[in-house]
Amino acid sequence: MTDSRIEKLAEVLVHYSIGVKKGDWVRIEGSYLAEELLRAALVQVLAAGGHPSIRVSIPGTQYLMYKHADKRQLEFLAPADKLEFGKMDCMLSFWGGWNTREMTGIDPKKIALARRARKPLFDKMLKRIGDGSLRWCGTMFPTQASAQDAEMSLEEYQDFVFKAGKLDKRDPVAEWKKVSKSQARIVRFLNTLKTIRIKGKDTDLSFRVAGRKWVNCDGHENFPDGEIFTGPIESSAQGHIRYTFPAVYGGRAVENVRLVFNKGKVVEARADKGEDYLNAMLNTDPGARYVGELAFGTNYSIKQFTKSILFDEKIGGTMHIAVGASLPETGGRNKSGLHWDMVCDTRKGFTIYGDGKPIHKNGKFLKT
Repeated sequence: MTDSRIEKLAEVLVHYSIGVKKGDWVRIEGSYLAEELLRAALVQVLAAGGHPSIRVSIPGTQYLMYKHADKRQLEFLAPADKLEFGKMDCMLSFWGGWNTREMTGIDPKKIALARRARKPLFDKMLKRIGDGSLRWCGTMFPTQASAQDAEMSLEEYQDFVFKAGKLDKRDPVAEWKKVSKSQARIVRFLNTLKTIRIKGKDTDLSFRVAGRKWVNCDGHENFPDGEIFTGPIESSAQGHIRYTFPAVYGGRAVENVRLVFNKGKVVEARADKGEDYLNAMLNTDPGARYVGELAFGTNYSIKQFTKSILFDEKIGGTMHIAVGASLPETGGRNKSGLHWDMVCDTRKGFTIYGDGKPIHKNGKFLKT
């Protein structure tokens, strides 16, 4: 029997998050573990008058590709992918697989090579999302592997996922509209600032943000949502930061990351575990060592770290900084095949300054 919350999630995603219209070509992608959600989304897209294309992954194929492919094969871009990324109107991505650590034994240089090769598709996707010609939303389908990462039972994790998306509420869309209205006030204030400084234990990092746009994330591109982000001036990051949360990317967790920035660029990267992987990803391409995103997490329904960036970057009271590609809707200009969000827990002993004045302290915005 299908969980009624899955049906509700599909309805919210199709009609609110990406707003499927009659005639839209919609790509729906995910693992076969998300079969219930794939089916439910298909039905909702058809009900909206769209044309769905389903892309379903099976276990082990990503690992086998990286293990056995040579350089030529890793760099190959399928013509079908080029067509879809250039022409589709909407895309839904459902995450959640069988083994979140299956890529641990793969040479990080092979992963970086493939990411460089797919950069044109990634750039195209970001550009089209930024100009509104592609409506995209990604969400998590709760699986045993993700529940294990979060140190929860599957039932507990399902409750966590659906509550974070307000699917336990009678009208989730109305709830997200409330979030949008409340965050809009903060966005208006942030858009008046020229500088941001993050100061706390082992961290003192400054950015220039004048002329860049802060974006109100209210359930349209990520679900669940709850963040406010911008793309800082590319040459502006100055100082250092230490992440107490592990930085998770591509199924690898890098622990106790310390980054030093000078004139926007990561000039030193250290970690207690996974330092080689960290530096391999930062060497993906010239843009990978620059900051593409600076953001506040604002979903106070999410309180714990789960090793899933979809949720972790939204934890109310945190900030995250992504090295790599900027998101064009902010006015950011950094280009890279990498976009790695790293989450800093600012809920205790941290103050964020805007134009030299405290605006956010111990995880809460001050009166603005």
